[in-house]
Amino acid sequence: MKVLLAGASGVLGRRAVRGLRAAGHEVAGLGRGAGTEVRADLLDREGLLRAVDGLGFDVVVHAATALNGRTMARHQDMAATNALRTEGTVNLLAAARETGARRFVVESMMFGYGYGDHGGAVLGEDDGFGPRGRNVWLERHVGAMRTKEELAFTADGIEGVSLRFGLFYGAGITDTDLVPMLRRRALPVVAAKGRALSWVDVADAARAVVAGVESGRAGQAYNIADDEPLGWDAHMRAAAGAFGAPAPLTVPLWVLKAAPLAHTIMGTDLRLSNAKAGRELGWVPAYANSVAGVLALAEAAVAAA
Repeated sequence: MKVLLAGASGVLGRRAVRGLRAAGHEVAGLGRGAGTEVRADLLDREGLLRAVDGLGFDVVVHAATALNGRTMARHQDMAATNALRTEGTVNLLAAARETGARRFVVESMMFGYGYGDHGGAVLGEDDGFGPRGRNVWLERHVGAMRTKEELAFTADGIEGVSLRFGLFYGAGITDTDLVPMLRRRALPVVAAKGRALSWVDVADAARAVVAGVESGRAGQAYNIADDEPLGWDAHMRAAAGAFGAPAPLTVPLWVLKAAPLAHTIMGTDLRLSNAKAGRELGWVPAYANSVAGVLALAEAAVAAA
């Protein structure tokens, strides 16, 4: 198939492009930077439509975000990504129609189920995605994820598929962003106190994009996460240990009130079931949990040195 992938220069997009091409698909990356086959800004509707004029695609993938692990402390840090999920999706759907695409696969994430304590429940795809946010800021974030899916699922003549990812780790994230901060002891952790989050290796996430393009069912969402959720503190300690960095400092949750988005995430207990992705997409994670994943990454780095 011919695939147009928005966000091709991102940590997920780069791997998804390689995976799709390895599977025999013809892929054009869409983005603002050099090296993308289609140069356009998703928030510039007219410029985007000009960029795709005369092009034809079977599938469009929306994996464009402005997320950065180093800029998720304040609610304002999500503003650009929220815009890409709302206005950007409207514009990309218009481009999909112009190019004749019949399938539209969107990147989503677990926090669309709502920030906060879910009481240890393991959530499936039918468990209330996109609840109204508990305050104006959380509604902006959750509402953007809800809107992105609704736009994809209700687009006339287009098959919408959503991939709800756990938190990313792996090559290009753990080793390049996380470990340097751990070495400087610049990334304190909060004791989980029974809370856990779902994680997924970014290479596994890219495989899920290929599976969604090839076999996702129209109007369906799929949780893409490791089998076993893990507390934020346990994940960070595992990464530090695997790469020989000092153990992160533990601080009380209230210390993060100056960084309200980080405070909210650290206080969240959110666990995903990946059973549906296994049944319908044939997707299974390479690692049962992120501890195994970061250990494998560290071992590969040693072997390559």
